[in-house]
Amino acid sequence: MNSARISELLKTRPKTNLSWGIYSVGAPNGAKPDLGIAVAKKLVKRAVDRNRLKRMIRELVWAAQVTTLNDDVVVKLKKPIGRNTRGRLRKKEKDLLRSQVAELI
Repeated sequence: MNSARISELLKTRPKTNLSWGIYSVGAPNGAKPDLGIAVAKKLVKRAVDRNRLKRMIRELVWAAQVTTLNDDVVVKLKKPIGRNTRGRLRKKEKDLLRSQVAELI
């Protein structure tokens, strides 16, 4: 996804909940839908956790794009993770974040 397309997507009104913002616009005719993911280092300190979240988001959005979603999507994390676990992403919190993303898609 090129930067002009990302900028265009970020100007739209996102679907949001406590942790995520999802920006989506219909893909151009005949084009395969794209995905952009923004998980800031400021919000998720550990690289392992950032990569785990990105992998989870990719899996959920790609599955949706195959079946129902035919949009270009940018997913953005809004709040820090691991406040109770000293900055680490644990299974309970990961499952909560997964369900929140699934709701928005």
